[in-house]
Formats: sequence, C-alpha cells, structure tokens
Amino acid sequence: MSDATGHEAKTIHRLLEYVPGEGFLRNADDPLYVDMVIVDEMSMVDAMLMNALLKAISIGTRLILVGDADQLPSVGAGDVLRDIISSETIRVVRLDEIFRQAQSSMIVTNAHRINTGFAPLLDVPESDFLFEEIASQDRILERILHICTHPGQVLDTREPLLDVQILAPMKKGVLGVYHINAKLQAALNPPEPHKREHISGETIFREGDRIMQMKNNYKVEWRKKLPNGGVEDGTGAFNGDLGTIYQIHENERSLSVIFDDERLAVFDYTHIDELELAYCISIHKSQGSEFPIVILPMFGTASPMMTRNLLYTAVTRAKRQVVCIGRRDALMSMVNNNRTDRRYTALCSRLSELKGLGV
Repeated sequence: MSDATGHEAKTIHRLLEYVPGEGFLRNADDPLYVDMVIVDEMSMVDAMLMNALLKAISIGTRLILVGDADQLPSVGAGDVLRDIISSETIRVVRLDEIFRQAQSSMIVTNAHRINTGFAPLLDVPESDFLFEEIASQDRILERILHICTHPGQVLDTREPLLDVQILAPMKKGVLGVYHINAKLQAALNPPEPHKREHISGETIFREGDRIMQMKNNYKVEWRKKLPNGGVEDGTGAFNGDLGTIYQIHENERSLSVIFDDERLAVFDYTHIDELELAYCISIHKSQGSEFPIVILPMFGTASPMMTRNLLYTAVTRAKRQVVCIGRRDALMSMVNNNRTDRRYTALCSRLSELKGLGV
C-alpha cells in the first residue's frame, strides 16, 4: 500500500499503538485526529479489532472500508465486512467492472468466473492463467520443482526466489506447505560452504532462505535505508511479513532478516519459532498479500476445506501469472464447493435495527 499510494501504510495494531499487556494506547480517551481512515483488506478484520478501531476514531473522521467479502473471512471471531454490507445501513460501492488494462488478463476473468461458480477458462493460448493436468501428487511436486528451477520455460520470470510464490491449501502431506518447503529449499537454496545454517526443531534455516513472520512481534528492532541516503529505525515485525535470511550469527545466537520492504531486523534464537520457511505458504497466510507469480498445486476433491472462496483468494493473489498444476477435477471441485462455515454474529441485525430507528 505504501508503494501504491506514496503514503505510509500501517497495520491497525500499529496505528492504534498496541502494546502487549496494555492493549491499544489509541482509544476513546486518546483518539486519532485525522480527516480520513482507509482500511484495506477489510475481510481480514475481526469483531474485536474493528471495535478497537472504531473507539479510536474521532467524530467527524471519514472511515472508508475496502475489501472483498467473497475472500476468506477473518481468523478471529465475527464476519464484520459481510455483516456491514448485508445490513444495508451503510453506503456500499461494488467494483464489478474489468478496467481496460485488465480486460485481456485471464487472471481477472477467471477470478470473476470462479467467484460466480463458473469453470475458469484453462486452455486460452498465450494466457497469463496456465493449467497443466497431472494426475499424481508426486508428479505434481516434481513439476513444481522443475519449473521453479527452470523458470524461463514456463514462468514469466528468471528470478523465482523473488517473483514466485507457491500457495497450498494444506500444511501436511506430499503437497502440503511443510513438504513443499523442504523440497524447494533443497532445489533453490541448497547447502554451500559459504552459507551458514541453523537447525531449529525439524527446520533448517539457511542464509538466502525465504521466510515468513508467523506472529506479531512488537519489540524486534529494524533499520531501513532511505532513498535520500538516511536511515530509519523502528520496531515491530508482523504476522505475514515475508523476507529473506541475510545472515546467521551463530556466536551471537541470532539471525538477520531483510523483509521485502527492505527493513533489516535481527532475531535472537529465542524468537526463531516466529519464523517459517516461505517458499510455499498456505492460502490462508497469503490473504492480504500479492505476488508477481502464483503456483497452485491442485489435488484432492473430498475435503470440505477445498472451497470456492479458498481458490478465489489464491487466484487473486497473483499480479502477473497464475500456474495451476494438477487435476482438473480437483479445481472444479473447489469451484463447485461454495460451502462456508456459518458464523453466528449479531452485527448485521443490530445495524439493521439502528436503521429502523433512524439512527
């Protein structure tokens, strides 16, 4: 968001100055004095966080919520965005037009088709949405490894470590996050004499590895070089931040990470459990992020977790290219499975009651 707007973007927790053990320092007693607050990826905001945000917004401040209610709901309790829209109490603008620059993109076209329950178009020549039909899990994995190590043959990049993100529905199994990560680490960042390593549990962390921050850490310190030659110092690494291991310092029992926004942070080994390999990440963890190229392994038709909104979320993470590898029936099973776990909330009905009272 910072790159797109030219203005600093913050997580809601950082905006509200969250302090572990104390809560949000910005609240009704010390609100935000701004003209406008814009919240992106609103579908990820749960009821407790929305409550904290609203308490910290001054009367007269304009609040704009941007999000896609058809993506995966928040991890925490509630279904805030969907409830607000369903209540019909707040003005809603729906963006349903494909703009000129995206009309030729099959990523956009297929995302719309998937979202409305239609089969994606998989055999369009010279498309940015590719599908390769492979029947077995082992062969799917072999193909993923091959195109990542020979990217120029299929992928629209020659820098797979920088541009490619594999997204998997599950964490375990042959095509799960953990197994794919181990295989891709060996293929894309193999051990070499000059690369230092550190073993933590069952994970080998190696200099050059892609990693993800798995939980909010408000105390880790970072430094960032600025375009004007200066430096910016700060604290905080947040759930979902992606980066690369820069150096491992075994004597100091720490490792340094360059996050994708160029913050250089140092983690001591007591916090290394906050990091995971990220050559492959779960679709749930990808929500709120975007990547130049997304590769999706497609296998399995029976799981109730393989849903339409999971596939829709995965496809819409890609900016330049989507590559699906696997079984066509698995992909269609996800398109046809519009199952969503019902969330029992009172927000929609309470907002509707307020509308009836003229509030």
